[in-house]
Amino acid sequence: MATVSPSWNYTLHLPHDPRAPGVARGALRLILAAHEMPELVPTAELLAAELLTNSHRHTKGPYALRVHSTDPGRLRVAVWDTDPRVPPGFSERDAPAPPPDLAAEDGRGLHLVRACANAWGASALGEPGAWKGGKLLWAECGDGAVVR
Repeated sequence: MATVSPSWNYTLHLPHDPRAPGVARGALRLILAAHEMPELVPTAELLAAELLTNSHRHTKGPYALRVHSTDPGRLRVAVWDTDPRVPPGFSERDAPAPPPDLAAEDGRGLHLVRACANAWGASALGEPGAWKGGKLLWAECGDGAVVR
């Protein structure tokens, strides 16, 4: 008899603190271990690390990690922050991202996300100067149908 795994999601609210991305990655590892998804840890942790670091470096307010699964073996990692501006090349799958500067020490994170994720996207949740809606960047990894 086949069993059906119920969907689940976790949200971790984080302060703008340099330790927050590491705390969030630790929480992600625990979540995936609890849901018996160890095969997704390397990719999910990379996706989360890049999205969290992007939020920490480019915003001044708090941010949050959301981990969501509706299908067995498939995961959506999302990061919300207070800045509604979506990074270039991340809002639409077919939009070309500006090439990274190979001599720079940073600037490759969202390219890694696009290269390692099965799907990705973004939602602007407010306008600059308006209520702090911010944005949500997400990436999916794993097998199965697309998480909605």
